[in-house]
Amino acid sequence: MTQDHAAVDFKTVPQGTAEGGQTAQPGVAHAETEGTEAPLTVTEQLADAEKRAAAAERRVGRLKSKLAEAKRPPMAESAKMKRRHWGLMASFLVLVLAPLAAVTFYLTTIAEDRYASTAGFAVRSQENSGANELLGGLAQLTGGSTASDSDILYEYIQSQELVEQVNAALDLTEHFGQHWPTDWAFALWPEPTLEDLTWYWHRIVGISYDSGSGLMEVHVTAYDAELAQLINRTIVELSQTRINALNEQAREDSMRYARADLDEALERLKVAREALIKFRTRTRIVDPETDIQGRMGVMNNLQQQLAEALIELDLLRGSLNNNDPRITTGQKRIDVIRERINLERNSFASAETTENGGIGEDYPSLISEYERLSVDREYAEQTYRAALTALEVARDDATRQSRYLATYIKPTQAEASEYPRRLTLIGLAGLFLLLGWSILTLIYYSIRDRR
Repeated sequence: MTQDHAAVDFKTVPQGTAEGGQTAQPGVAHAETEGTEAPLTVTEQLADAEKRAAAAERRVGRLKSKLAEAKRPPMAESAKMKRRHWGLMASFLVLVLAPLAAVTFYLTTIAEDRYASTAGFAVRSQENSGANELLGGLAQLTGGSTASDSDILYEYIQSQELVEQVNAALDLTEHFGQHWPTDWAFALWPEPTLEDLTWYWHRIVGISYDSGSGLMEVHVTAYDAELAQLINRTIVELSQTRINALNEQAREDSMRYARADLDEALERLKVAREALIKFRTRTRIVDPETDIQGRMGVMNNLQQQLAEALIELDLLRGSLNNNDPRITTGQKRIDVIRERINLERNSFASAETTENGGIGEDYPSLISEYERLSVDREYAEQTYRAALTALEVARDDATRQSRYLATYIKPTQAEASEYPRRLTLIGLAGLFLLLGWSILTLIYYSIRDRR
C-alpha cells in the first residue's frame, strides 16, 4: 500500500483463498486503495471469493490425483495376438476341425447304409428219465452239460470254420467288397484271405452271450436287409448242425463206453463163476455150508446113538454078568460109535483125502474161500446187470435227440438302416480329436516353459 491513499476500507471476508493461492483468515481486513480501483460491493466480493475457493478445490483435486497415480503401479497393456497364439489356432484348425469335417463329410455322404438282423437261441437238453435216477447215476454216461455246449457254440460262431462255410454259401466277399474303395472304412477290400475275412467277420457279427442262463443273441449287419437276415439264418442252421454233431458224438461215445463196460462186466462174471466151479471141482463140495450142516447132522445122530448104546449097556450090566456076549457086543458097539465120532471131528480139520475122494481141508478155510468166491460172483453179477441196464439206457438215448437248439428270436429283417451310427461316430471322433489336440498343446507349453 502507498501513502497516497487517502482512505482505506477494511472489510471482513469469509474464510477462503486469496490471490496468489494464500488462504485468507477470518476477520482480516481487505484494504483497497482509493483512486486505483473502484471499491467492490459485498456481493461481488462474495462471488470472487467463491471462484477463488472453487479454483483452489480443483487444484487440490489435481494434486491428489497426481499423488495417487504416483503410488499406483503402471496399468498392463491390452492383450495382443502373438505368433504362438496364431500357431495354436492353426493347429486346432488342422488337427481338430479339419479331420472332424472330413469324418462328418465321409459319414454323411460316402458311407453306405447297413441293415441289422438279430437272432436269439439257447442250447437245451431233455430232462433225465426216472430210470436214470433209479440207477443212481450209473446210466448217465453222456457227460457234459448245456452250459459247456453253449460255450462251444459261442466259440464256433466266431471260428474260421463257420466263416468259411457261410462264405461258401452266400459269397460274403462279393457282397461286402462291392463298395470298395468308395466306402473304404466299412467295406471289405478285394481278394481277402480267409484270415482277413475272419477278421472282417468280427466287425459285422456281434454275439451277446449270458453264461449263466445260456442265452445267446447274434447281431449281423450287411448292406442289404435280406442278406443280413439270410446270414443270420445260416448261422442258426449251422449251429443246429453242430449241436446235432455233438449229439451224435455223445451218443457214439455213450454206446461205446456202455459196450466196453458190459464186456468188462461179462468177463469179470465169467472169471468169478469159473473160480467157483474150480473150487467145487477141487473140494467136491457144492456148498460148504450145506455140507457142514449135513456133517453136523451125522455127528448129532452118532451122539444120539452113543447115548442110546450107553444106556442099553448100563441096563445089561445091571441084569447080566460081565462075561455075557451081549455086554461084549454092546461095548464094541459103543467103541465103534466113539471112533466114528472122532473120525468125523478130525475130518473138519483134516488135510488128507477123504473117503469120497475130496481134499480134506479144514472147513474154516473152505468156508472163507467159498465166501470170497461167492462175493466176487455176486459183485460181478450186479456189475453185469448195471452195465446191461446202462447199455439199454444209452441205446434209448441214442434213439432221441438229447440236446437241441431252442430259437427264441427268429432272424429278423430290418426295414430301416441303423448303421453306421453317424452321430455317435462323429461325436466320438470330435471327442478324441479334441483330447489329442489338448494333450499335444499341453506338451508343447510344458516344453516351452522349461526352456
